[in-house]
Amino acid sequence: MREDEVPQEGNSTLGGYRKAVYARGDDGRIHLVASAGWEVEEIVTRQAVEDLDRLAEDARQRVLTGQTSPLEYHMHRLRMDVLLLSQLTGLWQWRIRRHLRPDVFAGLKPSLLARYAEVMGIGLEELKKVD
Repeated sequence: MREDEVPQEGNSTLGGYRKAVYARGDDGRIHLVASAGWEVEEIVTRQAVEDLDRLAEDARQRVLTGQTSPLEYHMHRLRMDVLLLSQLTGLWQWRIRRHLRPDVFAGLKPSLLARYAEVMGIGLEELKKVD
């Protein structure tokens, strides 16, 4: 796309900020151009956020019924999945999936819980419960 074609419709999900978009300039080179976003992008972003909120609420309900651990709720609430949590903690994905079981989570060592809490940016006590 050319510099003068970069959408400037506005996107409320950007919170008033602009984002950088690559576009071809009059000189034929690629330049960074500030964009206010566009409506289609906003719609898709809102749908993705709604899906993530739904995953968190579903996990919250499963925690309350004892079907999963609070770890799953916090993971979804903070827009994470097992892969990302694995990368951040340095733990194998299969171990994280195992820690989603309430009985296994209840027996985790404080040092491992602290590791989860640290990468999630929450307190240890908050990690053990749901809102």
